[in-house]
Amino acid sequence: MIPTSHSHLAMPQRYSGKKLNLWQRGFTGVQVLLMILVTIVLTMGITFFVVRSYIFPKPLTPVSLSSKEEAKLEDKLSQLGWQPERRGASHLKDSAKSSPSDDLQPEPYRERAEDRQVSFSEREVNAIIGRNPDFAQRIAIDFSDNLASAKILVPIPRDFPVMAGEILRVNAGLDIHLDTNRRPSVSLVGVSLMGVPIPNAWLGNMKNVNLVSEFGDRGFWNAFADGVEDIQIREGELYIKLRS
Repeated sequence: MIPTSHSHLAMPQRYSGKKLNLWQRGFTGVQVLLMILVTIVLTMGITFFVVRSYIFPKPLTPVSLSSKEEAKLEDKLSQLGWQPERRGASHLKDSAKSSPSDDLQPEPYRERAEDRQVSFSEREVNAIIGRNPDFAQRIAIDFSDNLASAKILVPIPRDFPVMAGEILRVNAGLDIHLDTNRRPSVSLVGVSLMGVPIPNAWLGNMKNVNLVSEFGDRGFWNAFADGVEDIQIREGELYIKLRS
């Protein structure tokens, strides 16, 4: 019986030794200090990213087309009857050689099927927007399958009580495709403010509602649907085919 009692008395000494070893294996003061510093740096970096990207975003960079892309865009706009202001040294030389009457030569009217098909790339649309100095650094368009997305930087008036003079970032998306009746369908996917999605109730319950069928009995949407035979939003491209 005595050896048994001695074995019971020895066990607490071994347990206390293990407990002491666990404490010895803990973090040192230098390691704890480094962990605190790393946490502070990461927090500051994430905060700076959020503030810079969402709260105070920097102006957008306008799209700059190459001379070949610019000439292709000019041809598309001319096909639609839009005569944009020509820019660049080469354009100035061409305009100096040609007179305004060159575009007013009489010609017979004709309609060709290919003239009703218009396609614009994402870069071309953003380049058109960039020609307006008021929108050049505030609006950017993105095209993906059946989805047109817009990033808009809205300046807050300086006399506004909250965030006066700052820039508000708004993102919005539109689902654009043809429905089963071959009619254009345009519906609001959503709107976000500073990266936070706006509730559907605050948008008047307009999310995922076909604007053409909802307001197509008259006005713009009706005329738009009647004049479009085909419309497709593809990756990086907008395609529209008009009716005859």
